[in-house]
Amino acid sequence: MIDLTPLDVRKKKGDFSRAMRGYDPARVDEFLDLAAERMEELVRENGALAARVEGLTDSLAEYRDRERALNDALVSAQQLREDMREQAQREAELIVREARGEAERLLEEARRQVGSAAEALRRLQGQRVRFLRLFRALVERQLADIEQEEERAREFSRPEGEAPARPAATGAEG
Repeated sequence: MIDLTPLDVRKKKGDFSRAMRGYDPARVDEFLDLAAERMEELVRENGALAARVEGLTDSLAEYRDRERALNDALVSAQQLREDMREQAQREAELIVREARGEAERLLEEARRQVGSAAEALRRLQGQRVRFLRLFRALVERQLADIEQEEERAREFSRPEGEAPARPAATGAEG
C-alpha cells in the first residue's frame, strides 16, 4: 500500500499528460483539490482519534494500575483480617488457659482452706468435748463438796444429844 498524503495529491495536478479525448483538466484539478481536502480532514481526524486512543490507553493503564493496587490492598486487608482473627483466637485461647489455670488454683486453695477449716472444727469439737467432761467433773466435785458442807452444817445445827444421821450415798465423794 502506498502512503499517500494530501500534499502528494496536490502535487499530482501537473503530472498528468494531456490526451485527446481525455478528462477535463479543470474537473480533475477540482476533484484532486476535493480529495486533498478530504484527506486533510481525515488526517486531522485520524490524529485526533490517535491522540484520543493514546489518552484512553493511558487512562486504561492508570485504571488497571488502580485496579491492581485495589486488588493488592484488598488481598492485604483480607490477610490482615485473617492474621488479626488468628491472633485474637490465639489470645482468646491463652486467656482461657490462664483463666482455667487460675480457676484450678483458686479451687485448690478453696479446697485447702475447707480442709483447714474442717480440721480446725474437729479440733474445736474435741476441745469442746474435753471441756464439757472437765466442766462436768468440776461441777460434780463442787456438788459433792456442797453436799459435804450441807452435811456438816446439819451436824452442827443438831441439838447435842441426837445421834448423827447416816449420810446419803453419793457416787462422788472426795
